[in-house]
Amino acid sequence: MDWFPGRIVIAIDGTLWPADIAYVACKMTQQVCWQASGVTVNDEVIKVFNDMKVRKSSSTEDVKKRKKAVLFCLSDDKKKIVVEEGKWILVGDIGESVDDPYACFVKLLPLNDCRYGLYDATYETKESKKEDLVFIFWAPEGAPLKSKMIYASSKDAIKKKFTGIKHEWQVNGLDDIQDRATLADKLGGNVVVSLEGLPL
Repeated sequence: MDWFPGRIVIAIDGTLWPADIAYVACKMTQQVCWQASGVTVNDEVIKVFNDMKVRKSSSTEDVKKRKKAVLFCLSDDKKKIVVEEGKWILVGDIGESVDDPYACFVKLLPLNDCRYGLYDATYETKESKKEDLVFIFWAPEGAPLKSKMIYASSKDAIKKKFTGIKHEWQVNGLDDIQDRATLADKLGGNVVVSLEGLPL
């Protein structure tokens, strides 16, 4: 952790945080730091990522079972990153129980705790239709300080398992993520003309 007296923000593990939070983090116990550095990634998380990444040579039924979006959380003992039970959207749900997958994904996010997420974005540019995975680090302002620090310190553990991810997005509140134009900007800026079939 780098400390810059008088600065408004401080970089912790590559993430920007307000200086007062960083100062308190420095005062936290060694137990918390140990927990963060010792976090591992559950095999099911890696399987979900690989299933979402591989699109070719899949049957129609396999495609329907593939996750369109999913949340990952820390286990109760804070030692593993796991798939959060029930917090996902299947490709087969779209058009059935889910009309707008992006809006549905936003509703899955907890208002008072951190999460990691994968979202398989379908979008169009002025030239072509594309699909890209987006890795999301959700750290809302209302989340406990301890949770923010552990999730921030453990982010690299899950990112290293997600090889080939082009897009990463840290989100600190609903205002940042509810507007789909913000995601479109991450995917390609003003060349993106629609996201999930809806014009921007």
